[in-house]
Amino acid sequence: MRSSGRNSGNRNNGGAGAGGDRRRSGTGGRDDQQKRAGRPRPEERRYDVGGSGGQGGAGRDDERKGAPKGGSRGAAARGGAKGGPRTGAKSGPGARGGAGRGRGQAPARPREYDAQVEERNRARHDKPQIKTPKTFGDQEGERLQKVLARAGMGSRRACEELIDQARVEVNGRIVREQGVRVDPEKDEVKVDGLTVATQSYLFFALNKPAGVVSTMEDPDGRQCLGDYVTNRETRLFHVGRLDTETEGIILLTNHGELAHRLTHPRYGVKKTYLAAIQGPLPRDLGKQLKDGIQLEDGYARADHFRVVENTGKNYLVEVTLHEGRKHIVRRMLDEAGFPVDKLVRTSFGPIALGDQKSGWLRRMTNTEVGMLMREVEL
Repeated sequence: MRSSGRNSGNRNNGGAGAGGDRRRSGTGGRDDQQKRAGRPRPEERRYDVGGSGGQGGAGRDDERKGAPKGGSRGAAARGGAKGGPRTGAKSGPGARGGAGRGRGQAPARPREYDAQVEERNRARHDKPQIKTPKTFGDQEGERLQKVLARAGMGSRRACEELIDQARVEVNGRIVREQGVRVDPEKDEVKVDGLTVATQSYLFFALNKPAGVVSTMEDPDGRQCLGDYVTNRETRLFHVGRLDTETEGIILLTNHGELAHRLTHPRYGVKKTYLAAIQGPLPRDLGKQLKDGIQLEDGYARADHFRVVENTGKNYLVEVTLHEGRKHIVRRMLDEAGFPVDKLVRTSFGPIALGDQKSGWLRRMTNTEVGMLMREVEL
């Protein structure tokens, strides 16, 4: 009896202990499961991107309703943690409408607001530019040696030597130091007393053949001065005129003030002509021309006259005058009784024709341009 009781007691105690162990182990298992339930598995974690919690709320509602976890994971996975497509956005025409618009999307702006924004942007860009004061890095003008080099006075090193030799003056003052800045459009630059054309001006000398009209264009289609100018990008002026049958030097330039002064009677720029006439000539012909020949439009006087060549009755005479009236040389000699067979202008002011061939156009040198400008006080 005792042994059975003990055995039964032992069994009861053992059962109770086992049961207690099972109860304790069951309680601990439930606690572990509750702890794990509060921490979702990696594959069940949600990555809500985009809206202000709308998708997350929907996911929790689905979980409460017993929706399968795989569905919420699939929707979240499609959204992605890197900014994938939103699952709640619509792509149809109803996406802009009231009911079709999701809570995570901004409402569409009215067209009036866009128009106001565009108008403000235009007003901001159309404001006049404010000129700020120049700093030490923004110096005005160009270096003198660079201006001289561009004008054709030599390399920059050679132009620096001209400055060192005190041969360059700006606005009447001799420059002796390097790095002086000048304004090519306003300042007057001279080398050895001759003005340098620092601007982008063109100066040409043409030996006009006989039969060429002294105009840049001819409406009748005759050969004119413009046919000899290869550079037609800028407008050129012909300085003075020559008769159609008269040959010789004629100047072309785009310097309007220089062209005006060279032909103005005030400056009296002299022109020299060679005329072929028939003799014999009286000794006082030169005196008659210098004293003045009465013409229809008043007296015409020569500044200089000499006989260059004489072969029998054929005479080649040189006439210099500063007037520029039409056919002036031909009319003077014809009035004196010696009609002109051939007439050639050999010089215009300080610019001589030299050995330039008929029909040839050449660019004038800076020295020649400087002499022309000094002639008319430019």
